[in-house]
Amino acid sequence: MSPSLQVADELLAQSAQAARKAVDALLRLRHRDGYWWADLTADTTLESDYILLQLWMHPPQGKTWNPPTRPLVDKAVASILARQLPDGGFNIYAQGPSEISASVKAYFSLKVAGIAAEDPRMLRLRDRILALGGLQHANSYVKINLSLFGLYPREHVPTIPPELMLLRRFIYEMSSWTRAIVIPLSIVHAANPMRPVPDGFTIDEIHAPGVSFGFDRAKSFFSGKKFFYAVDRLLKLWERYGSRALRRKALKMALNWSLEHTKDSGGLAAIYPPMMYLIMALDVMGVARNHPDHLEAQRQFDSLMVNRNGQFYFQPCFSPVWDTAIAAFAVGETNMAPPESLKITADWLLTKEVRKKGDWCIKRPNVEPSGWYFEFANEFYPDIDDTAMVLLALRHARAGSIPEQQKCIDRAVNWLLAMQSKDGGWAAFDVDNNWQFLADVPFADHNAMLDPTCPDITGRVMEGLVAQGVPPSHAAIQRGADYLRRTQEADGSWYGRWGVDYIYGTFLALRGLRAAEENNREAHILRAGEWLRAIQNADGGWGESCESYEAHSYVPAHSTPSQTAWAVLGLIASGDPHSESVRKGIEYLIETQKPDGTWDEDLATGTGFPGVFYLSYHLYRNSFPTLALAAFVNGKGA
Repeated sequence: MSPSLQVADELLAQSAQAARKAVDALLRLRHRDGYWWADLTADTTLESDYILLQLWMHPPQGKTWNPPTRPLVDKAVASILARQLPDGGFNIYAQGPSEISASVKAYFSLKVAGIAAEDPRMLRLRDRILALGGLQHANSYVKINLSLFGLYPREHVPTIPPELMLLRRFIYEMSSWTRAIVIPLSIVHAANPMRPVPDGFTIDEIHAPGVSFGFDRAKSFFSGKKFFYAVDRLLKLWERYGSRALRRKALKMALNWSLEHTKDSGGLAAIYPPMMYLIMALDVMGVARNHPDHLEAQRQFDSLMVNRNGQFYFQPCFSPVWDTAIAAFAVGETNMAPPESLKITADWLLTKEVRKKGDWCIKRPNVEPSGWYFEFANEFYPDIDDTAMVLLALRHARAGSIPEQQKCIDRAVNWLLAMQSKDGGWAAFDVDNNWQFLADVPFADHNAMLDPTCPDITGRVMEGLVAQGVPPSHAAIQRGADYLRRTQEADGSWYGRWGVDYIYGTFLALRGLRAAEENNREAHILRAGEWLRAIQNADGGWGESCESYEAHSYVPAHSTPSQTAWAVLGLIASGDPHSESVRKGIEYLIETQKPDGTWDEDLATGTGFPGVFYLSYHLYRNSFPTLALAAFVNGKGA
């Protein structure tokens, strides 16, 4: 045997051994009911907002603030301070720079919780905030929250009128997560509550001298921002002089909508911000705190709290369906687990299929409900990405009743086909959610006002559909392929909306194009493969910083298991299982695997709102390397 063939065989054997260890580790991590569920973590803003909510719920007496939740507030303070950067500020992703909004939230919450402004940690934080432009440069949601306590001028925060509810379909032109935030927040905003803070409390010291509190004005008279600033001025007049009867009607509609959307869900939209604002909305609407609606809203919010083994933090939501689908697909692709081992997983997934109409049906009223959500329960919001991932998992996971499983798959396939947007791509929750002018609304600086189509979801949907029998020649698949060809970046990569960033988008776009039976000798496929090889790190792995979203191009970072796996999967999908780049990537995964079959990862590789909010999926580090090893072994890549 030639030396090169011997090396290849050795690498294949090592890869198979690593995959076996990874599968065993994943199966150990699975819950007894058949699902996988790991923590989903983010930045300090969640703990900061928790302190703000406690101040709302338990107003201070005089100069002192000693809420009944004081022990938890103290834990939140410790959790925030543990992540303070050497320059005094707070970041929004691991190893990232200080960010103004996170830093302002931390300053307010720490000071109101009792950390003295003269404390060296607070002095460093204050100086960093001022260097970043002061409180005035924080985003609109920070300013709105502070205005509820009289700490930011109400006249200089965006108006969020509950009368939006009277426009009927308008709210469904916002992204699902934005409408779920805005509707309960509009109730709170309309009340103009001015909740108390401790006597003498102020955050004037983080106001940048000489900087206006008003909106940043657009230069062009014809810009969208200029238009919406004019609308905001009119809305402020409406708040003072508008019809009280219409406002009462709008408030009632907003509250009813919010409560209706908590049914069959783990809270409003099953995500942190709407759940927090619903508690505040119930409060300003006079719902007693011992009322079942209030108690349930509080219980659902508190369930996001992690308070164990000396750790305290909040999860932005739960991710069991997502975690389960990826892990099950990875395990199944290895062919190293007995088929019956995934039966309990398939049975669990089938119980999570959506069977009622949610917000998506506004634009697709005649489509039978199906799909899967992200969390344990979220019936109003089946997730297109999750649905495609579950379909991939169900290729390998066989339920106790195969006929019932097939009916479920057929419904989900039809639902996914119906959710394709006009441009040929797929978004996260909605169809044609692309009114671009809404991105200029003053409260849209969370960078997620819309839910447009994106290459990463489109590629995964194409792969999921073809895996479940939709022919590559189907019009929807070909339209998806055309969408991917059009959205490729000039350097050969694709943008990743829901994972960091261009590595994620490129790997999924390439897998989608492979499912569509795109010729891997086409120029766009070759360019994508060349781009992935060009950005490989010297250690054989791949890494990308969240800063890519700010730079609008790839920004390198040290190698991570999940991003290395994505790059390897992308290269193999491009028709390149044999290159030195793939071999080195596999070697990196083998070398960094721990004895127990798992991997460590210290960077955020998940995306919530680009440039604003990032996520660490704690199972990515294990599931995606397993999938990459499986792809390498199955393709006998060496």
